[in-house]
Amino acid sequence: MVVEAAPSCGILLLNKPTGLSSNAALQRVRHLFGRPKAGHTGSLDPLATGMLPICVGEATKVAGALLAGRKGYTVQMRLGERTDTGDAEGQIVERLAVPEFDAAGVTLVLQALHGPQLQVPPMYSALKRDGQPLYKLARQGLSVEREARAIEIYQLELLDFTTATLQLRVECSKGTYIRTLVEQIGAQMGSCAHVIALHRDFVEPFRGEAMYSLDQLSAGGPPALLPADRAVPHLPALQLSSVQAWAITRGQLISVPGVNPGPVRLYDAAGRFLGLATGSEAGQVRPVRLFSAGALAAT
Repeated sequence: MVVEAAPSCGILLLNKPTGLSSNAALQRVRHLFGRPKAGHTGSLDPLATGMLPICVGEATKVAGALLAGRKGYTVQMRLGERTDTGDAEGQIVERLAVPEFDAAGVTLVLQALHGPQLQVPPMYSALKRDGQPLYKLARQGLSVEREARAIEIYQLELLDFTTATLQLRVECSKGTYIRTLVEQIGAQMGSCAHVIALHRDFVEPFRGEAMYSLDQLSAGGPPALLPADRAVPHLPALQLSSVQAWAITRGQLISVPGVNPGPVRLYDAAGRFLGLATGSEAGQVRPVRLFSAGALAAT
């Protein structure tokens, strides 16, 4: 069914089910909402569940801010087996003995992986080489050199364990591949490993926010989309006069003495979110990504 009176602009926090790609989940949401413009922020593997922010309508203009935010996960990993994909959906390509370990020993391994570091993305990823996704090359049995990327692990905590599995809480920067991190942990423990379950707990700034499942959306009734400006609470807010708002929404530079240099979020005299702009030390504000007049009327 299609959701009646589906909101035309905002951010949906979808609790993505296992077995669906992020794009497939997005298309189901678009179908339920009457196929508006929409985009997800931060892909989840089909195996993974959890928070997938979906920007609907003009809210797609703030999607970049969500891609850059910290992310939190709960991951379960199995020691002793490595797969070609890094998770339980792949084929086992290596088996090693699992050494005896205790919580103290695992914690030392995890502590060593905290902080800024370089991480080589896995072949089974959506990154592209000459326009071709790496996972397509991997399925052909090909492997190409990948450039290491700067990431940061802010939290890596042991929650539970058995003789061959670990459950961890991870908080990390954008661009972090949990599958790769799990393989690193397995290697540091003298074995190998792969992901058997992964849940994304949050995407900043939406810690602790309620999520909607596809079943809840299918049951009918419009979901409570979050306002688009909830994606950028870290940016200074700038309220404009009606004259200033009129000018900047028509692409003009405006003068605002004392404006903070750098990105700002704009509001009109009625408190409606206009979009994003950038201020200069000279007191000028330049539009960057502003909402259309129709979207403003709908908020």
